[in-house]
Amino acid sequence: MSVSERLWNETRLWNETEERRSRDELQARENFPVASRLLPARHRVHLLNVYGYARLVDDIGDEAPPGERAALLDLVERDLDRIYAGAVPELPAMRSLARTVTARAIPAEPFRRLLRANREDQVVSRYATFDDLLAYCALSADPVGHIVLHVFGAATPERLALSDRVCTALQIIEHCQDAGEDYRNGRIYLPGDDLRRFGCEESDLGAAVTPTRLRGVLALQAGRAGRLLEEGSALTGRLRGFARVAVAGYVAGGLAALSALERGAYDVLGASPRPRKARLLAEWSRTLGRR
Repeated sequence: MSVSERLWNETRLWNETEERRSRDELQARENFPVASRLLPARHRVHLLNVYGYARLVDDIGDEAPPGERAALLDLVERDLDRIYAGAVPELPAMRSLARTVTARAIPAEPFRRLLRANREDQVVSRYATFDDLLAYCALSADPVGHIVLHVFGAATPERLALSDRVCTALQIIEHCQDAGEDYRNGRIYLPGDDLRRFGCEESDLGAAVTPTRLRGVLALQAGRAGRLLEEGSALTGRLRGFARVAVAGYVAGGLAALSALERGAYDVLGASPRPRKARLLAEWSRTLGRR
């Protein structure tokens, strides 16, 4: 099978999802609502098209044969170039994205940063400091918030800066939740200096139950994420209408996930601490009510 054919198969999941599978099933993979049913269809379709692009790039970076990932990412980038040149992309997910880019006038840079993050994942598997991790999140997480604000026509410098805090926090939370899976895939997103400070060995991430010292590292990261989320939550007060509803959902998802981590005593290896629906809805309502 050629590289192009393999990439076509990678994107077929998104194409089938659009046509046949429940969108709720797709959203269930995430901590927070990707496209809530509270939003009108005109917004949901654009958010799901963006989600399709992000999942495509992530799936290539994580699941494609390692020797082919760079070439596959190149093909996606060429399709991105086609979109901004006014040409028709080859891949189904990219054709869906093209409709959103055109309708909402979204700039190319956030999409290119997501590609750069996945290229980095192919050569970098450890982060020495929290600052190094923040620089990675600026590529892997923050662009998503920029795209969402453009979808709603709400992108301003102040809002983008607040969005970066929210998105970085959500990424750090996900790194905590998925620490064991990441380790099995050869990657560690917990800062190396924090692991050493708590006396952790990398092999701790392969344990059946999270060692106490590793729980300390996870609690530290969760605390940092919580502070970033608190700072960024001011974004909801600067938005109106459906943009406010959507962003409040993202903030609420992060808060509910932090609660789940704490409730599970940061045992991310022996269990799967995920947000409870009731807690998510409560946090969503609380976040919407903030000014």
